[in-house]
Amino acid sequence: MASIPFDQRDGVIWYNGRLCPWAETKIHVLSHGLHYASSVFEGERVYGGTVYKLREHTERLIYSANVLGFSLPYSADQIDAAHAEVLAASGITDGYVRPVAWRGSEMMGVSAQQNSIHLAIAAWEWPSYFSPEARMAGIRLRISDWRRPDPRTAPVHAKAAGLYMICTLSKHKAESEGYHDALMLDWRGQVAEATGANIFLLIDGKLHTPKPDCFLDGITRRTVIGLARARGLEVIERAILPEEFAQADEVFLTGTAAEVTPVGEIGPYKFTPGQVCQAMIADYDAEVRRPVATPSTAAVA
Repeated sequence: MASIPFDQRDGVIWYNGRLCPWAETKIHVLSHGLHYASSVFEGERVYGGTVYKLREHTERLIYSANVLGFSLPYSADQIDAAHAEVLAASGITDGYVRPVAWRGSEMMGVSAQQNSIHLAIAAWEWPSYFSPEARMAGIRLRISDWRRPDPRTAPVHAKAAGLYMICTLSKHKAESEGYHDALMLDWRGQVAEATGANIFLLIDGKLHTPKPDCFLDGITRRTVIGLARARGLEVIERAILPEEFAQADEVFLTGTAAEVTPVGEIGPYKFTPGQVCQAMIADYDAEVRRPVATPSTAAVA
């Protein structure tokens, strides 16, 4: 399945209010979202037929659109229901979901005040972002030449398509040199994140993670912070300099796609995935796969 181009797959995609054949969900070449990046999206995982923390993802999608100056023509309840339609029609129990919203093609120029807003939701089966072998050995990261921007220059807390251009550049450069991914610093030279995942460092028995002041405060990031604290681990959110990797015993990434992925190398720094990485992998796996109570069982409880 992974080798089939995404425009040639079978199935259905929820597109502007209805399920459409996969191959027919197309946009015009002069869509504003394509030319000016007026587009927002989410990445979501399905475990046991349920999208993990769906409402949080939906609310972030709506928020991101609002930050970019447009409103989605659907409520959060309608978007959540559309997810259920896609999953039921696709028969996916473990996979990935991609909602994406964008400005249409009525106006072509920087200003697009009158453009229609479109929403599509696609789902497909998808294994772990990194192979099990790479994950347990610890993936290798290259420190990117590109940096996360100053919040005064871009809407850094929206999951906006345009912000991922430098992520693609960074990841392609890393892969061309034999790395799995890239670590991005921010405009100040502080540690920010990987190209699509947040980062944690174990230093002196405590977990340290960059304060998300210029990048997404990931849903998985917040989940893992809660799981770590439930284990009695102290979690410190603060500014981290790249030279502090020399003090770290373990490092791992967190994200909807990456889940919890240990890191074995970042530039000149090397780490050995250990007990904390293993514990957080196990705790996160148990968390996302635990049965979700229905309203009736919740009422009984």
